Amino acid sequence: MSTAGPAHVRVVCVVFNPGAELEDFAVSLQGASRLPVELVLVDNGTDDTVTRSVAEAHGARVLKPGANLGYGSGANAGAQGADAPWLVVANSDLVWGPGSLDALIEAAERHPRAGSLGPALLNPDGTVYPSARELPSLTQGAGHALFARVWPANPWTRAYQQRQQLAGAERAAGWLSGACLLLRREAFEQVGGVDSSYFMFFEDLDLGERLGHAGWENLYVPTARVTHVGGTSWRERPARMISAHHASAALYLRRRYHRWYQWPVRAVGQIGLKAREHLELRAAR
Repeated sequence: MSTAGPAHVRVVCVVFNPGAELEDFAVSLQGASRLPVELVLVDNGTDDTVTRSVAEAHGARVLKPGANLGYGSGANAGAQGADAPWLVVANSDLVWGPGSLDALIEAAERHPRAGSLGPALLNPDGTVYPSARELPSLTQGAGHALFARVWPANPWTRAYQQRQQLAGAERAAGWLSGACLLLRREAFEQVGGVDSSYFMFFEDLDLGERLGHAGWENLYVPTARVTHVGGTSWRERPARMISAHHASAALYLRRRYHRWYQWPVRAVGQIGLKAREHLELRAAR
């Protein structure tokens, strides 16, 4: 990890009892930027053996909250006190492409109203994950929520992801996947960081929406390429992750449609989410 001089970017990685993927993350990060990078590992888990080993090998700093804060609160804890102009919030199951972090920072410098920037997130087979999305409309959001897993090609999901491209120019999006986000610290602090009400999931959608409301752009940068192995937490604790995902979806729904006359939307949405959660939990067993 480059530590010569003051850090130009702080990379915050929130982990929970990580495995070998954390070493891959730290090794690949070394080739992602020529700038001084500070790596902060926020360990929400109970066994910090791997975290401390990786930190010692790569000059990272470990934060131990003493409890599982969740992803958003962990990210805020890792960002606290930063004086670098750039923050990165990233999952541990990433492999950075060479120069990928530099590509994000260079794009941010070309676009001074970009508050968050996201790379092309590659699946392990090299395909591109739809990480740059529009804010969901009521019909698209409901259709995507109900049918995405059982009918991936449904028209609502296709519309929801329609602007995702395999390659092309930088472009603004409604929100970007929180698996890997470069954040302008000024923008991050202006909107109060990640909303800690979301324990896991939907905090990235909420953050992108709040940045947009504050006048910042969420910019997709496909020239920066990062491989997302994905699913390390899901594989070990599928039931807990499914329940956490639906709890966050319900919270987002209540907040987005909070007016009194929108109670039918909230009621129908809650019923749909409960039904989908039940089906997914049965399948996970």
